[in-house]
Amino acid sequence: MKRLTKSFWLAALVSAHTLWQPAQAQDAVKGKAVFDTNCAVCHSVTEQVVGPALKDVHKRRDEKWITSFVKNSTKMVASGDKQAVEVFEKFGKVPMTTFEGTLSDGDIKDVIAFVKAESEAPAVAETPKTEITTGGDPAKETTATPASFSLKDMPATTIVLLSLVGFLLFIVMAVLIVTFFQALPILSQLYDRPGMRNTSMARIIALLRGDTSTLTGQHKDVLMADHTYDGIFEFDNDLPPWWKYMFYATIVFGVGYLLHYHVFNSGQLQDAEYQAEIQQASLLNPKSSEGNANEVTHFTALKEAPKLEAGKAAFIQNCAACHGPEGQGTVGPNLTDEFWLHGGDVNDIYKTIKYGVTSKGMVAWQKKLSDDQILEVASYILSIQGSKPANGKAPQGDKYEPKK
Repeated sequence: MKRLTKSFWLAALVSAHTLWQPAQAQDAVKGKAVFDTNCAVCHSVTEQVVGPALKDVHKRRDEKWITSFVKNSTKMVASGDKQAVEVFEKFGKVPMTTFEGTLSDGDIKDVIAFVKAESEAPAVAETPKTEITTGGDPAKETTATPASFSLKDMPATTIVLLSLVGFLLFIVMAVLIVTFFQALPILSQLYDRPGMRNTSMARIIALLRGDTSTLTGQHKDVLMADHTYDGIFEFDNDLPPWWKYMFYATIVFGVGYLLHYHVFNSGQLQDAEYQAEIQQASLLNPKSSEGNANEVTHFTALKEAPKLEAGKAAFIQNCAACHGPEGQGTVGPNLTDEFWLHGGDVNDIYKTIKYGVTSKGMVAWQKKLSDDQILEVASYILSIQGSKPANGKAPQGDKYEPKK
């Protein structure tokens, strides 16, 4: 009978443990969804982002403390909690976003379960990429390494031989150039004959000997009697050859441009180049469900009172911790003056809220607020321009002037 009782309790414990493990795994799955939506912008389990890395946070802090801190870290810092103040000061006195009223205790427990599961997960070892050699033993594998060329890897005799060849080529070229310039007087006499005086080679030799008339032309100094204006006379000189050559070159270039861009269509015009660059940029930065911070938007600020009230409520709940309940600025900048760090148009504010500026502690709200809510918050911020709240923070950024 005793053995039967012990067996019963053992089976019950095993069953309870078996049921508890899937439940714990399910909590971690839920926690991942909550974490990705609300926490991943500022936190990572293994790396420090805007906030600290959360690995083993369940070992450093108890669940009650973590829950209170996530709900309202500002309140805990104000109460003088030693650990909360330590975290607050360590990370530039940037308060954590308040999630009181947004996340339940169950949501926070699920996040803790997710962090615990990620912290205890074994590290994945990276295996080096291998390449199977062909034509040999298929069981042998060699690690693929990129080939690189370096003079240091060459034999010393080869380096000496190449240096000697290069030196000899330099000597030969120098001798040829010196010989050519020494022979210029003889060549000049040769090409100064009547039959060869106007050839291209004769002009080049004359130019090398200092005769620039090939480029500047020859001045006739003959006045044109019928070309006088207010006592100003005109010489009957030809246009400088260099000007003619450039003119001929522009004609050739123009014909080539016309054929290339408008006849054979082998080149892209300005609009086509722009579209190609846009396409290339979209390939390098493809669109995702999170959108693109460089997207062009054409929103106009909302004016309806209900939507501005909704924007105010969302602002107080999510933004007041850094910008103050009246937008006067605390950790974040003052939102009631004319100066902006990232643009003061409703579209600029919309994108700043949606995508954030994590390098300066501004988190992205696209996973927590809908596009409509973000536009309501942006419109509310514009509605409090010039309100001049008490204890307003000093201006930051550049003065924004609306486009007309």
